[in-house]
Amino acid sequence: MKLKDTGLTFEDIKAKVNKYMIETYERFDFLAETAKDQYMYDENGTPYLDFYAGIAVNSAGNCNEKVVAAIIDQCQDIMQTFNYPYTIPQALLAEKVCETIGMDKIFFQNSGTEANEAMIKMARKYGIEHYGPNRYHIVTAKNGFHGRTFGAMSATGQPGNACQVGFGPMTYGFSYAPYNDLEAFKDACNENTIAIMVEPVQGEGGVHPATKEFLTGLREFCDEKGMLLLIDEVQTGWCRTGAVMSYMNYGVKPDIVSMAKALGGGMPIGAICATEEVSKAFDMGSHGTTFGGHPVCCAAALAEVNELLDRDLAGNAKKMGDYICAKLEKLPHVVEVRHQGLLIGVEFDETIGSTDLKHECLHRHLLTTAIGQHILRLIPPLIIDEKDCNKAVEIIEESVIALGKGAAD
Repeated sequence: MKLKDTGLTFEDIKAKVNKYMIETYERFDFLAETAKDQYMYDENGTPYLDFYAGIAVNSAGNCNEKVVAAIIDQCQDIMQTFNYPYTIPQALLAEKVCETIGMDKIFFQNSGTEANEAMIKMARKYGIEHYGPNRYHIVTAKNGFHGRTFGAMSATGQPGNACQVGFGPMTYGFSYAPYNDLEAFKDACNENTIAIMVEPVQGEGGVHPATKEFLTGLREFCDEKGMLLLIDEVQTGWCRTGAVMSYMNYGVKPDIVSMAKALGGGMPIGAICATEEVSKAFDMGSHGTTFGGHPVCCAAALAEVNELLDRDLAGNAKKMGDYICAKLEKLPHVVEVRHQGLLIGVEFDETIGSTDLKHECLHRHLLTTAIGQHILRLIPPLIIDEKDCNKAVEIIEESVIALGKGAAD
């Protein structure tokens, strides 16, 4: 839909949003009308270099031609059905995902938080059925983030975060331990603990990758205690971190893994994959979804996954991640650059506010996001090249310098 075809102005669109929508986001002051690959365009055709990628969604590029073609083709056949009949895209995607990441079974959802809800539910049901009514406790990481539905936000170890404040008591059965502290995680477990649930890279928590000692240690501890290892790959999965799934960087395998974002190529889809044994916790009537496994979303996801794998975008993520981070480390006011592939956190000193920096970058037509007070997060499409990296670094540097001058004045 183009603005010129509506007879409205950009100000008209903003006015309608302000009048009718419940706003929980700080809007960027531009109209995203079209997009292609690593660029987004406003109604005037002004290009914005997109290092946000719909929050790690458009990994093979926005409006990827093969994904778009798959969507159009599937819409002409069947758009939606509940999960009673078999559908071709769902079956083919299930096989592709399981065979690619080495898991046995998959259950489709609509989003990342729903995937994490399903993962939590499966783990708790498995524990109660195998060990007794009290075996449902799960340990998660402080400063982690798992979503905004009640189970997922209760698993999120940020009691002061706006996603939890004001909603009343969280879902019972979670404890939190410091990330990358193996002994603290062991101490947080008790006789009723059925699982440990972590992100391989804490994204919302500031882009902190797990250490190999931590993640392999969790796997060994879970095996020793008869517990499950749950890995949240909603943001890290599907080639973002230089491997198809981030856990592959560590040589571990989860009992259940959640995914979403990049899986759908821009369409809303999430999923959990589990081992054969653990998956049996979900039996007839125990879990369900109207739209999960939607034929159009599955067709898009199959095309996206094939693009990611056929073009070795995990390899490009690793190469470009190392390339751009080496440049970012040299920028003024940078304290630390943390990354795994093209999931990047640039931490600045206290003189540079990340929200101000985000808006300075927007002013120069670079889309980024802020985490906390001083961290800029970069999660671009995995198709970017050195030219895109150089342009992004140049804009960030200009923005940092502008903020530095403003502070000096």
